[in-house]
Amino acid sequence: MIMGATSFMYEGAPTFPYPNRWWSMIEKYGINILYTAPTAIRGLMRFGEAWPNRHDLSTLRILGSVGEPINPEAWKWYHRVIGKNRCPIMDTGWQTETGMFMIAPMPSVALKPGSGTRPFPGLKMDILNEDGKSVGPNEEGFLVIKNPWPAMLRTLYNDPDRYVQQYWSKYPGMYMTGDSARRDEDGYYWIIGRVDDVIKVSGYRLGTAEIESALVSHQAVAEAAAIGLPHDIKGNAIHAYVILKAGQQKHDHLVDELRNHVAHELGPIAKPEKIEIVDSLPKTRSGKIMRRVLKARALGQDPGNLSTLEE
Repeated sequence: MIMGATSFMYEGAPTFPYPNRWWSMIEKYGINILYTAPTAIRGLMRFGEAWPNRHDLSTLRILGSVGEPINPEAWKWYHRVIGKNRCPIMDTGWQTETGMFMIAPMPSVALKPGSGTRPFPGLKMDILNEDGKSVGPNEEGFLVIKNPWPAMLRTLYNDPDRYVQQYWSKYPGMYMTGDSARRDEDGYYWIIGRVDDVIKVSGYRLGTAEIESALVSHQAVAEAAAIGLPHDIKGNAIHAYVILKAGQQKHDHLVDELRNHVAHELGPIAKPEKIEIVDSLPKTRSGKIMRRVLKARALGQDPGNLSTLEE
C-alpha cells in the first residue's frame, strides 16, 4: 500500500459456486500477482486443468506461495497450469513474529520446486543441531536467525517471558524459528515443517511435510496430512489422511499402493502404518492443516476449543 499498489482481496471458498472462482476473477480484473497458500493450490489441483484452462490468465506475471512448505508437485502444477511456464513462483518463508520475508527468491536466482531459495539479503540464518553446531549439506536441523532485522518483534503483548523462552532461550543470542529445515549444496533452504511436526520413527526423524509431499506426488492424491501416534516398538508410527483428486475412486488396493509409494519415495522407514481416505481435513482460517486436531481425534481425546487452535 505504501508503494501505491492495488490490492485485490477475496475472502471465501475458491470453489464456490464452481472451482473456477479465482481464475474468473483473474481474467475479469486483470490481476497480475497471485499470492496464496499451498493448501489452496493442492485443493484446486483436485479439479484438474480444465477449469483454469477455460480462462485467460495472461495478465499474471508473478505467483506467490506462503504459509507452509509447498511440495514440488503442487509447485510444478502451479507453475505449469496457472503460470503457463512463464510466471516465477516466489515461495516466501516467514512468520507473523518476523514481520517480513526471511527466505525468498531474488529475481536473479534460479528456482527449485519446493525451496524458498536463500535468506533475504542482510539476514544471517543457519541450521543447527541439538548442540548448536551448524549442520552439513542436506542434514536436518533447527532453523535459526543469527542477527537482528528491521521488522522483528520486540516482545509478545502482555507476555514478555514467553517471548524470551520460546524464541531466544534454546540458542542464546539467536532467534529460534521453531522450524526444522535443511540446506542443499547450493545453499538453498528447504523447510521441512514445524519442529513439533517432526515424527521420530525407530530413531529416524521424519518431517510431516516430506511424508505429505510423497503422498501428494501420487497421481490419485490431492491433499494429505501425516501425524505420529505412539507405537510400542517404533516409538511413533505414521498415520496419514488423504483426499483424492476429483474423479479418482477409492479401490481395495489403493491404500497399499499409497503406502508402497511413500516407501519408494522416502524409504521403507517412512511407510505409513495406516492411511485413511477422507473427504476433508481440519484447517485454520488461513488454510493450514490442524494436525493437533487429527492427533487428538485419533487418540480419542478432546481437541479442545478449535478457536484457540486457529493459528
